[in-house]
Amino acid sequence: MKPLAPVQLSAEETVFVRGLVLYEDAKVLALNKPAGLSSQGGRGQVHTLDELLWAFAKPGKARPRLIHRLDRDTSGVILTAKTKPAAGFLGKALMRRAFSKTYLAIVTPGPPEPRGGVIDLPLRRDEQGREAYMRVCAPDHPDAEAARSRYRTLKDAAGAALLELAPETGRMHQLRVHLAALGRPIAGDARYGGALVVGGHAVPRLMLHAAALSFPHPGGGTKRLEAPPPADLAGLITTLGLG
Repeated sequence: MKPLAPVQLSAEETVFVRGLVLYEDAKVLALNKPAGLSSQGGRGQVHTLDELLWAFAKPGKARPRLIHRLDRDTSGVILTAKTKPAAGFLGKALMRRAFSKTYLAIVTPGPPEPRGGVIDLPLRRDEQGREAYMRVCAPDHPDAEAARSRYRTLKDAAGAALLELAPETGRMHQLRVHLAALGRPIAGDARYGGALVVGGHAVPRLMLHAAALSFPHPGGGTKRLEAPPPADLAGLITTLGLG
């Protein structure tokens, strides 16, 4: 496969992406992705995170490789590999589900019932023009993909709840669709029925944050990385009395 040509970044873009670094060593680089930045395959003139990774490439060398993705409007921990062997190691670990991911989400109109448990609902991809959705489907549907998500309610207040989520599989939009299926869509998720106003307060975007990631490190042992909630999510948590 022909290597990708480097992407030319502005000085501002380089400073921006370097400011997202959560952790770095010789083998891995982890970033705290902001909401609104596509991981890969974005449309338009704005560079994706995958392209911004050229800011970390050594002269004549490849950029770090994304190991997984986050939805454009989801914030939080995202992991890359700095070497080809590390990418292979982490890719295999991801396939065997050796990664442990923890998310935070605000849902409405209150806590799910029961307040914690496992959502085990198969999903299928549904293409509508240029847009892709995921839908809950029967296990025997020809396009069904197994999907499991754990959840627990951390706190609830009038009309909303703060949940901790742990996907056991990695389907596109999995947490968003699973919570919508419980009748508790994530606030700000217009695609899957999430409220755009909660308690009289406008919701600025999808209130979903990848708060922590544990993974087997290519150099040995397990590494856990955490990203604090961004200001918009932290502010809404406080405003709604969910802190």
